Amino acid sequence: MYADAEQLAVVEVDAAGRELLLTPPTVLAWQSMSERARRDGVELFLVSAFRSFDRQLEIIKRKLIAGQDWEEIFRVSAPPGCSEHHTGRAVDIGTPNCKVLDEEFEQTEAFDWLVRFAGEFGFRLSYPRGNSCGYAYEPWHWCFVKDIPSALRY
Repeated sequence: MYADAEQLAVVEVDAAGRELLLTPPTVLAWQSMSERARRDGVELFLVSAFRSFDRQLEIIKRKLIAGQDWEEIFRVSAPPGCSEHHTGRAVDIGTPNCKVLDEEFEQTEAFDWLVRFAGEFGFRLSYPRGNSCGYAYEPWHWCFVKDIPSALRY
């Protein structure tokens, strides 16, 4: 189980006016990584960052109301308390000319760049194909793990 992060900083405000929040070390790592990508000719942008327990619950409820079944929901959305987004270290990343939160992200220059360089900034791909968590493949979802003891990583 993940507790909601206690110390958060605004990374940016998205097009809908929502503040995107991350832990302060994650903000610095994201800014460094996205700036390096930009210098390398690759544009990365945040789609999602910190998500509270309550927000995760709202997402699940909205999907249930829309008629999705539990199994379908939990293949792509962690139950409240189990989302890396609660930690303030997880980011969903987008790039221009690519649908957000879609597997097509894997075919982008941005994904190729992340695979090569994200580790240098402390980020790892959370849900590769066949991941042990049982979640659907999410090439856009990366988590800052640099200062998390390896015994706590999964």
